[in-house]
Amino acid sequence: MPASIRKAIITAAGPGQTTLPLQRLVDRDGIEKSALEMIIEEVDAAGIEELAIVIRNGDQAAYASAAGKLVDRLHFVIQQEPRGYGDALLCAESFTAGETVLHLVGDHIYLSHTNRRCAEQLLDIAREHDCCVSAVQPTRETMLPYFGTIAGQRVAGFEDLFDVKLCVEKPTPTQAEQSLTTAGFRSGIYLCFFGMHVLKPSVFGALRSLAENHSRPIPLAEALNVVASRERLLAFQIEGQRHNIGVKYGLLQTQLALGLSGIDRDRILRDMVELMASQPSSLALV
Repeated sequence: MPASIRKAIITAAGPGQTTLPLQRLVDRDGIEKSALEMIIEEVDAAGIEELAIVIRNGDQAAYASAAGKLVDRLHFVIQQEPRGYGDALLCAESFTAGETVLHLVGDHIYLSHTNRRCAEQLLDIAREHDCCVSAVQPTRETMLPYFGTIAGQRVAGFEDLFDVKLCVEKPTPTQAEQSLTTAGFRSGIYLCFFGMHVLKPSVFGALRSLAENHSRPIPLAEALNVVASRERLLAFQIEGQRHNIGVKYGLLQTQLALGLSGIDRDRILRDMVELMASQPSSLALV
């Protein structure tokens, strides 16, 4: 019987990333919240009991203020130097106490297409198969510079589950075309990370070993590659979408996605039509 998954880690210490979770958006219910509060609610709804957030030193007060009503459940973990994604996770290793954990990134908002949140869907799969699982989303090749990407083989009997053979952090289109295609997806579409993973202690061991042998920053994808060579690693295609608020127009696109899937949909559509109609003809969209 797999152990329960009761802890989660959010990483938010990367250069250029630290202010993103503090940005305010209006959620599907029409309530203004910080991105951080929305991510914490995602974790809470999945039944997670303890939550650590990896931040830069000096950001504690701002994050506590943005965390909302669940702030008392946060553990702040400090990444003293900007040494990359893998190091940020290693900073929280003691928090895991050797347990399997849910991991989310701090610059994504997750929108489910079902009555179960994205994190709930992922945890169900991780508990059923008792292994590391990375959530993925079909992604066009123009977005490859922003995401880790996997090559996998569909698990027999499942449309949305893949045995991972290879992980590459932010591959070039050429790399992706040569080694990261997955059967069943059209040309130019790849399975890229969703920004949500279930990580067993073996991932932290791989991160630690890689960090000891390299002076460069270690991406999570590289550690997952090590894990995939030793044990089962699954990728699960979430019924939902991730929205990266850290890319150009990311906040705008995320807010539109929230609004168009929420209670204010009709109002937003009406306002968009009026805005487009008010533009000078030389600027109007065609």
